[in-house]
Amino acid sequence: MAEKIVSNEQAVLSHSEAPNKIENGSGDNFAPQKTDVGTQLAEAYEGEIRNPLKGMPRQQLLEDVARFRAEKGLPEDILPYLERGALVAQNPAGFEHVAELEESEKQAIRDEVLHRWRHPWALYYTIVLNSIAAAIQGWDQTASNGANLSFPDALGIPTSGACGPDPNAGLCAKNSWIVGFVNAMPGITITVFAGWVSDPLNHYLGRRGTIWLAAIFSLLAPFGMALSQTWGQLAACRMLLGIGMGLKEVTVPVFSAENSPTNIRGGLVMSWQVWTAFGIFLGTCANLAVGEVGTIGWRLQFGSAFIPAVPLVLGTWFCPESPRWYIKKGRYVNAWNSLVRLRNTKLQAARDLYYIHALLVDEERLIQEAGLKVNSSMFTRFIELFTIPRVRRATWASGVVMIAQQMCGINIISYYSSTIFEQSGVSAHTALWASFGFGAINFVFAWPAVFTMDTWGRRALLLFTFPNMFWSLLTAGLCYLISNEHARIAAVATFVYIFAAFYSPGEGPVPFMYSAEVFPLSHREIGMSWAVATNNFWGSILSLTLPRLLAVFKPVGVFGFYAGLNLVALLMIFVAVPETKQKSLEELDGVFSVPYRKYARYQFGTVLPWWFRRTFLRKRGEVCPELYHNDNDASDVGENSA
Repeated sequence: MAEKIVSNEQAVLSHSEAPNKIENGSGDNFAPQKTDVGTQLAEAYEGEIRNPLKGMPRQQLLEDVARFRAEKGLPEDILPYLERGALVAQNPAGFEHVAELEESEKQAIRDEVLHRWRHPWALYYTIVLNSIAAAIQGWDQTASNGANLSFPDALGIPTSGACGPDPNAGLCAKNSWIVGFVNAMPGITITVFAGWVSDPLNHYLGRRGTIWLAAIFSLLAPFGMALSQTWGQLAACRMLLGIGMGLKEVTVPVFSAENSPTNIRGGLVMSWQVWTAFGIFLGTCANLAVGEVGTIGWRLQFGSAFIPAVPLVLGTWFCPESPRWYIKKGRYVNAWNSLVRLRNTKLQAARDLYYIHALLVDEERLIQEAGLKVNSSMFTRFIELFTIPRVRRATWASGVVMIAQQMCGINIISYYSSTIFEQSGVSAHTALWASFGFGAINFVFAWPAVFTMDTWGRRALLLFTFPNMFWSLLTAGLCYLISNEHARIAAVATFVYIFAAFYSPGEGPVPFMYSAEVFPLSHREIGMSWAVATNNFWGSILSLTLPRLLAVFKPVGVFGFYAGLNLVALLMIFVAVPETKQKSLEELDGVFSVPYRKYARYQFGTVLPWWFRRTFLRKRGEVCPELYHNDNDASDVGENSA
């Protein structure tokens, strides 16, 4: 299934012995546990999130740490940190009772809860660079939004007026499809090519190298769009833009997820959406700034998107590379150096390095014992997205949240808001101002998710926002029926803004962040490629069809259609998207080992009745039974004491 994480069978054996012991009393009294893989997978089916170090005798653990350091070529002077880090990883909740820890080290671990946003500058520098990459995506989207008002006429593909009075006439219909095709070209490119080529590029170039290559495309493509003389040239340049967008969409969320500490991973990874929204806002500002400069305005709108690519090209190589990518390549010394830059203390770096290694070795052992073939080819890993149960469930969940982002209707606003506002009866320049308001709302209301993503959780935000997106989008469409022009314009803008306000903290940030974390390391790049391709496939279908849908069904019909899809997406999320907050990337193996039939029965048979009793019967004190059990939730006081 994956590349070999360890090169020595003894290391695999030493770790595999860890979960096969249970405490039979206290101290060092242990009894054998069932060791067959069927039993362990059955435990996973019950939602068991296992710590492979739990219950391992102290001496065996320390010997294994020493062997690990020697086999991986790590410097001798980090052995004390690895030993203390392994003791903490064995029982995270009981770190206060690890006698070997210094008080400063204990305080650093306490601060992970008390001051969870206090981290080294290198971590935040990485997130800032990734945020710039996200801003490029948003600006690229919005550049075409404003240019849609003028580039069709300038390039000889008018969709109204010059092609005849009837919007359903043959020439208008043909031109509508061409405009849709030009707008959809980045999404088509990502779906067919860029999303998939990200997998081998990540394998060979790493996260930083792939992002830097994407930045080059994002820097050069806007100049080509600005200089295009035909719609074919413009489509070709947008294809190049799509390569840069696709490489970033696959890699940046994964890079952020792999570098981030578990307890704030959601808040940091969702910076992708916050700064995509900021890029949309900046794009609307640029559209306004050049919206009335004459016939070259659309060229400046397309060309302005090069601006945020400049700092990304210059700054990417100063980030620490993903330690998990280094581990996957067997470069443990590099992984250690990255973690030292990304964590507050060497103890925390050593703990994370050893615990990640232990979880990956345990995962590898279960795969081997289950009789699955280890193969690192891209084609085989793609097939395994749908054949290995744990990976298949992650594939399905990520696909649901990605499809839901297109089903909700946000991109009919992101790509065509200027056109939609213009159809409410305002001038082209006023439509740009209305789009500016949409961009500002989208950015401002993305911020609450930074602080709720790791407390409320990904799933809760989705379940809260989708019903509200349904009614607000439906109402925005119905407002087009208002006869008074001024009242119609105000009402449409108001409910579009309300829709954006609900979208931004929920379905906005969750899909890319969720998809970046749910796949195991062995399938993370190909899994993210699948998720991004899924998102962009449906996004390109939306971009391609919307000009024609608007001509035929008018905004009322289009808004009503997408409002209904919000309810379909809500049901899909309820039954198929597990919560992932506050769990390490490797611990999510336990979450996605639960069969979906069992998960759906739990949602309908346990969660839904509990929610009804709590909400309508006012039984506030009733606790919902848990589906998962996490070894790290409880502290075995004294287990690590001397």
